[in-house]
Amino acid sequence: MTRRFLMQDTISRRLIVTVALAAAVTLLLLELFVAFGGQWTKPDIEATGMVREVASVIRMTGAAPAEHRPALLQAANTTELHFAWYAPHSPLALALEHGHYRAMEVGESWHFLSPHLGHRPRHMAVFQEDNPVSLLPGLPYDRSVFHDAYFAGVQLDDGSWILCVALQRFWGLYAFQRLCLEGAMLALWIIAVSLIASRQLSRPIEHLAHGVRQIAGKPASAHLPETGPREIRLVAETINALQAQIAKFVADRTTMLAAISHDLRTPLTRIRLRGEFIDCTEQQRLLFRDVDEMQIMIDGALSFFREDAAREESTAFDLSGLLQTIAYDYADQGHDVRYDNPGRIGYRGPIHALKRVFSNLVENAIKYATPPHITLTHEAEGALVVTIIDDGPGIPPEALDAVFEPYFRLDKSRNRQTGGVGLGLTSARTIMRAHGGDIMMQNRPQGGLCVQVFLPASP
Repeated sequence: MTRRFLMQDTISRRLIVTVALAAAVTLLLLELFVAFGGQWTKPDIEATGMVREVASVIRMTGAAPAEHRPALLQAANTTELHFAWYAPHSPLALALEHGHYRAMEVGESWHFLSPHLGHRPRHMAVFQEDNPVSLLPGLPYDRSVFHDAYFAGVQLDDGSWILCVALQRFWGLYAFQRLCLEGAMLALWIIAVSLIASRQLSRPIEHLAHGVRQIAGKPASAHLPETGPREIRLVAETINALQAQIAKFVADRTTMLAAISHDLRTPLTRIRLRGEFIDCTEQQRLLFRDVDEMQIMIDGALSFFREDAAREESTAFDLSGLLQTIAYDYADQGHDVRYDNPGRIGYRGPIHALKRVFSNLVENAIKYATPPHITLTHEAEGALVVTIIDDGPGIPPEALDAVFEPYFRLDKSRNRQTGGVGLGLTSARTIMRAHGGDIMMQNRPQGGLCVQVFLPASP
């Protein structure tokens, strides 16, 4: 059971694997840090025992007679530390006493040495090879061999000096610095592990959300990829099954309504034939008008229910040229339709369906407002926007969304004698949303209507 669980791609397994890998990488980085970190990884100066060793040598040397001190310090030399004693008023003693040193380094050395010496030294000299004192002859080390020595001198009560030379640095940062470094490294490891783990868990969810957005843009053809952890696959399978059921329901409903609309043609034809036998000319005219109006409504409904746009294959074409053609067609009919041509712009989509959309919007502007002004602009990530502007009366704000509902008409701004049954805008928005775009309307502050057709980036 455990083996089967570990073999499946689940969120739990991804979390376990991610945490395990993050822990392994952390251990590897720590080993590399210890191996190549230099003084950052070495113990601090107190932990090395050097301070206690130097303090012991100073105490013993200070208690010994002056003539024995050089021999004692010679015996105290190690491979890491060298010592030397300078008598009062000797050149090196005077140089150590009157040298210029960094106050911070001297203060830290006093802080470390004083507890082990039992008293505070009269003077201390702490410096490195960048100090002129280090260049004086007679110092107890070979400069040609050791290029990065550290020096600490202590003046005894009789005015003589003991100089300790650390031939190379074998200690790391001080305790507070080490604590800050460890805290910073720990914070970096935690952030790195958290980012890796959260990314592994969030990526399948992001892919799922992207797929759902695609379904919203193209509900007729979109399908969620059933990949990723088991939990995400189950969600994708459930959404796909639900999408298939909805698509089947919509298809059945559309087929039924289209069949009803088609079947109404026969009784309308019979009504028209029987109307020929009506003796009253006025009644016959009114009957034929009603029949013609019903015929227009049926034709509009059939065109809407067939959803030709959803079945049309996408082709590559010049979108700017298509809009220019529409403008020319209406200009040939005597309408001043203007188009700002930005040059050739290639696009891939259902060309005939998009032409019906743009023609419908331009025709509405001509019928109910003024001949429009068409513009084509680029948006972010390859998207395009076609804007159609007129100088007409506009649309009441509360009806800007309602005009896209089937069979909706504006009594005040739409003359019923101009034709149409209220399915043009509904069909246009259906076509655009099936293509992954949309249509938005808004009234212009200076008067008129602004219609924007949003086209997604070409696949």
